[in-house]
Amino acid sequence: ADTLRDVLGSHLEDLQRMSMIVQDMLFLSQADRGAEARREHVASLAGVARAVVELHEAAIEEAGLKVRIDGDATGLADVRLLQRALSNLIGNATRHAHPHSTVVVQIDRLDGEIALRVVNEGQTISAEHLPNLFNRFYRADAARSDAARNHGLGLAIVAAIARMHGGRTMVDSSNGITSIGLMVPTPRAQ
Repeated sequence: ADTLRDVLGSHLEDLQRMSMIVQDMLFLSQADRGAEARREHVASLAGVARAVVELHEAAIEEAGLKVRIDGDATGLADVRLLQRALSNLIGNATRHAHPHSTVVVQIDRLDGEIALRVVNEGQTISAEHLPNLFNRFYRADAARSDAARNHGLGLAIVAAIARMHGGRTMVDSSNGITSIGLMVPTPRAQ
């Protein structure tokens, strides 16, 4: 009975993983067809980031990390989509940060755009991989890939969310510090 339960549990996990992949692919398909973000007033992007950090609290603690949110901004954006992008970015940073380091969510307003970046201390990503990080199923380090839990669509979704806002992605990795995020144009909320 225990063996059957283990096999069924394993199959259920596989089905849930496949369901997540299908949902992510459907989301990317909608973005490819030109879906646009539904903009609403966002009173505090730092507040949005805090809520996402709380969702990742167990994984952050398990990895021995701390998280700091620097900056804040208001504007018009799709909160649900920004939460999803931040969740993907924080999840990546949590998996790849050095233990006992601090992951920083950086929020800046720059000339009609909001920059949302997640910065972590960890292994530097080689320059040749940086242009491909936002491609579907791309993995910079196949040996480090967590294929059992992560399917390589997270950063592609971040890029789609940036495009849906009329924005772009950004990435920098040098000297053991990696910064990945998105820039979205946003008029100031009235």
